[in-house]
Amino acid sequence: MKVFRWINIILILAFLSSCSSGGTGGISEIFPSLATPTPLPTAHVTIIPAPDAQAAVTAFLQALQKDDFETMYALLAQQSRDVLTLEDFSQRWNTALNEMSASSVEFAVNSSLITPYKAEVGYNVTYKTVLAGDLQRNIVMRLVIEQGAWKVIWDDTIIMPELAGGNVLKMEYSVPARGDIYDRDGLPVVSQADAFAFGIQTDQIDLEMQGALTSELGKLCGFDPEYIKDQIEASGPGNYLPMCEGTREEAQRLLAISPGGLVISDEYNSRYHFGTGLAPQSVGYTQLISPEQLNSYRRLGYNGSESVGQSGVEKWAEEYLAGQHGGILRVVGPNGQIVSTLGQSTAQPADSIYLTLDSNLQKYAQRSIEFFRGAVVVMEVDTGRILAIASAPDFDPNYFEANNPNAGGANLLTEGALLNRATQGQYPLGSVFKVITMSAALESGLWTKDSPYDCKYDFTRLNEVLHDWTWSHCQDRIAGGLFCDTSDSIPSGLLNLQEGLMRSCNPYFWEIGWDLYTNFDRGSDIANMARAFGLGAPTGIQQVEEAAGQITNPATTLDAVNQAIGQGDMQVTPLQVARFTAAIANGGTLYRPQIIEKIQPIDGDPKLVFRPEANGTLLLRSENLDILREAMQMVTQDPRGTARFNLRGLQFDVAGKTGTAESGNGKSHAWFAGYTLNAADTGLPDIAIAVIVENIGEGSEYAVPIFRAMVETYYYGSPQRIFYDFGPIGEPPYTPTPFGGGNGLP
Repeated sequence: MKVFRWINIILILAFLSSCSSGGTGGISEIFPSLATPTPLPTAHVTIIPAPDAQAAVTAFLQALQKDDFETMYALLAQQSRDVLTLEDFSQRWNTALNEMSASSVEFAVNSSLITPYKAEVGYNVTYKTVLAGDLQRNIVMRLVIEQGAWKVIWDDTIIMPELAGGNVLKMEYSVPARGDIYDRDGLPVVSQADAFAFGIQTDQIDLEMQGALTSELGKLCGFDPEYIKDQIEASGPGNYLPMCEGTREEAQRLLAISPGGLVISDEYNSRYHFGTGLAPQSVGYTQLISPEQLNSYRRLGYNGSESVGQSGVEKWAEEYLAGQHGGILRVVGPNGQIVSTLGQSTAQPADSIYLTLDSNLQKYAQRSIEFFRGAVVVMEVDTGRILAIASAPDFDPNYFEANNPNAGGANLLTEGALLNRATQGQYPLGSVFKVITMSAALESGLWTKDSPYDCKYDFTRLNEVLHDWTWSHCQDRIAGGLFCDTSDSIPSGLLNLQEGLMRSCNPYFWEIGWDLYTNFDRGSDIANMARAFGLGAPTGIQQVEEAAGQITNPATTLDAVNQAIGQGDMQVTPLQVARFTAAIANGGTLYRPQIIEKIQPIDGDPKLVFRPEANGTLLLRSENLDILREAMQMVTQDPRGTARFNLRGLQFDVAGKTGTAESGNGKSHAWFAGYTLNAADTGLPDIAIAVIVENIGEGSEYAVPIFRAMVETYYYGSPQRIFYDFGPIGEPPYTPTPFGGGNGLP
């Protein structure tokens, strides 16, 4: 059988061989496609890499670090998004992180188990919490492939394994009482105290006692009695008008007078600002945590019901005044049972803040300017310590306390009252700026203290004629049927440079600005000197919000001329002016203004103690600084000095410079910046004072009297001269403009 099989194979091979011979016919005729071999196509291999599951987990956790819940949600599998909305997903994460007081999240991806369609990735996560310490967990995240990308299968245990089965996190808080704020002598400025709210029920007013009602509430609340009367009339009968808050003693005094219509609330406990607020814009106020602030404060360990600092020192010192919150973080089951405790901390008492402010000086600073718009800053010349900082209009910080029955009175805030004009108000400086122009002139070497100039009514270097302030006074007298024969209405005449400052001669300083720009190619000298005096940049006070102001190099001759007398596009703050005035007084050192004397814990040494910090130097040679200071004394002491009239009879030596700055909106701003020279005789540190009264008139008429009131209060405890042309210090002015009689100068 095998032999037969081999015979068949041999016959087949012989047949195939004969078919492939050179003769006609053969296999090529039977199968023509085999006549010429055709190569097979080259195989193309497509490699599709498997998605990186660890990268997907990393992206998810990186988004968590940023609280970017929307990106995290986009990384969820469709099956998870079908049963969980973005809002619900975000709320679960946010609630858990808030409850933990998680300040940050750290993670590391460790391992992965991957099949073609599913993956499990292990990672280590650490929640850095404020109240429960570091919470470290090893977690496995499950993923599935969707449209070629790994997507996360949601489970609450991705947050923390303990949250399986509907468990949640709950923090039990321990919140210390907020710290107090005191002045430099330990007198309370803000503390937790029992208080009373005062108001007026308009349909219960006894008309015979209405004068006593408005007068007494005016004194207590810092309101003009006429303003209260206007509010009563505008409100009509049957309405309640919130006024202010006070202590038990103040309530008892008002009850003893018993004017009809007075309403005194029941006693309530609150964060109480004494005296309706000492330096309210700088001390600041507290308010309940807003919805926009909630997440941030929950992550800091707050439970969300606290009042926190919203401005000023209250905001800057929040971490000291709030103390260290304590808490116990627990896992709680669906039925409210405690499953476990994850971590805890003990509350620590708050610190107290001592300010550099002198309460009495601050009170009179506020009183002196409360019926105007403007600011007063009083600073020690050798330290930068702020003794008083007032801004008007001001406000009662007690309005913002939730427990205060008058809390709705916040809608009575005068427009702009929250603005700290002392540190954030930005103004042209007017003729006070001439001390800087004079400094630039002296340092240029082109002027000396004896350089002469004939100060006339007009300056004619430009296409338009500019007038000195004496020309304006002359026009006022002519309009009143008078002759121009007073010292403030006739040209100042031939002056040297020091006398030019003393008389505040505009044409002299216009000439300096014009000359530097046009003849000597030194147009930026004055701007550079201003910047060296600390203008156009923050002072560095830190504890209070401040504006930088603006000093630019002049682009035209007109710019240079305007800048030389403190006009144009320049912007300065009263704090900056007080600071450089102090530097002139102390020999040239610019100190960082400070308002914190110390931060004192309940026990132990202070955490922070005031130390003077020099952060700049005036670019004035000592001989030129002496020339400048002599000229500033002439302003206050020479019979022709612009500040002399309203400083007559002052028993202390002072120096300074008046200023009247065009505001571009209504009347001019009134400025005065000066300092005392009495340390050797009084034993008290010398002080620098900057005063601005907005849209009121001339510096000599309005700002100089307030400066004088501050000097007298500093040395005597209260202003000694009360009445001026505009009326009594601390009372509503008689008229919008003075009756005259002063030198009325820029």
